[in-house]
Amino acid sequence: MALLKRRKDEAPRRSLWQRIKDVALADVTVLARGGVDTGSLESLEQLLLEADFGVPVTVRLVDAVRQLAARGAVRTPEQFQGALRDGIVAALRTGNADPAFHLAPSAPTVVLVLGVNGAGKTTFIGKLSARLGREGKSVLVGAGDTFRAGAIDQLRLWAERTGAAFVGGAPGGDPGAVAWQAIDAGVARGVDVIVIDTAGRLHTSDALMDELRKVQRVVEKRLPGAPHEVLLVLDGTVGQNAVAQARTFAAAVPVTGVVVTKLDGTARGGVVLAVHEAIDVPVKFIGTGEQAGDLAPFDADTFVRELLDA
Repeated sequence: MALLKRRKDEAPRRSLWQRIKDVALADVTVLARGGVDTGSLESLEQLLLEADFGVPVTVRLVDAVRQLAARGAVRTPEQFQGALRDGIVAALRTGNADPAFHLAPSAPTVVLVLGVNGAGKTTFIGKLSARLGREGKSVLVGAGDTFRAGAIDQLRLWAERTGAAFVGGAPGGDPGAVAWQAIDAGVARGVDVIVIDTAGRLHTSDALMDELRKVQRVVEKRLPGAPHEVLLVLDGTVGQNAVAQARTFAAAVPVTGVVVTKLDGTARGGVVLAVHEAIDVPVKFIGTGEQAGDLAPFDADTFVRELLDA
């Protein structure tokens, strides 16, 4: 599955590597004469920043290319691309970088899903439920976003569509109570995975972040050792704002993985690296569309290949 698909109605776009060749490597004779000049490196830096790699990652990538060029290891466009590709993959594999979705030693596995309104949480939960179902696992979803009645209805529809069980509270109800009831029901029914939605909180609201901490405590109390995964859903089109969201959520609760959505419609996939750099948490899934099957486990090599060439 392609991680960075283009929407049917989206005009063809130039890949990141095409733009690098057009701008940073406009004069290939520079490479032939002895490597990469200062202007090429400055252009590369600007392009990476525009693609939302963020300052720390961009500085490291450009410095790595500079050092390789100084040693004579970058003299052709192909070597330039290889150096950049290797640097991006290395950045994604630095620190806490295991992309595996971890199941509890014994059922049920409890997954807490968080993120701001519009990031794609509800759709991700539906896709995750569908994926787990295809793997032969039974799933129960808990509609803990009680602030928005539409969120409860949407999640119920996804549950019906994917064959998952469903627990939902009344609009305006206590999200912690919904989480408790979802785990109660999941344990009683012997399901494999319980996925609990949370309200689409504004990451700048201290009161709402406090409530998110409360939901986490309720889950821990009802089932010791849970939640086993805390997945933060981020919209890949919002650029560096996704980094700010990631930092705030990670400061509030122990995020175990990141899900980046809407990368089918943006050429700014560098935000994946920027978020990983900011909170040292692995990217676990990439959302590539609106259908139930449009969810891909994260693979660094595949992602970087498509990021540069798609």
